[in-house]
Amino acid sequence: MSDPLAKIKKKIQDEIDQLSHELSVELPKEIAVARAHGDLSENAEYKFAKERQGYVNAKISQLKKRMGDLGMLNLSNIPKDRAGYGSRLTVLDTQRDVKIEYKLVSTEEADVEKGLISTTSPIGKALLNKKVGDEIEVATPAGKKEFEVMRLVTIHDGE
Repeated sequence: MSDPLAKIKKKIQDEIDQLSHELSVELPKEIAVARAHGDLSENAEYKFAKERQGYVNAKISQLKKRMGDLGMLNLSNIPKDRAGYGSRLTVLDTQRDVKIEYKLVSTEEADVEKGLISTTSPIGKALLNKKVGDEIEVATPAGKKEFEVMRLVTIHDGE
């Protein structure tokens, strides 16, 4: 099985590289220019550049932690008989009598318009570890929803 997380890892690494460049090249130039203006206590450019520097540092740390988390994710531990990361589920919205297809994905891949929902979203969490026939009730920002799992294709079954 090829690494389905490779695209996410590349996207995160590209963002880390871009932010690292900004931190080590662009921001020092901005700070030097702002310092040249004189009095730093009332220098908005200097203050902004320093704040941006703090933000970029924090964002890089956050992204590196996420990369570490993804590196530890073992896809062979995902259940073969229940919903997990990469699973496609067809659920019946029992209140509206409408079938909806979802794919459980990571936060970075989530796109509700395309039916890609994060495993950390309310509906995503509720669908984790469910089997065909299971009924779930989930509180969403739009109100309470009730679903019945009609079909399940796990990441092990393929697309």
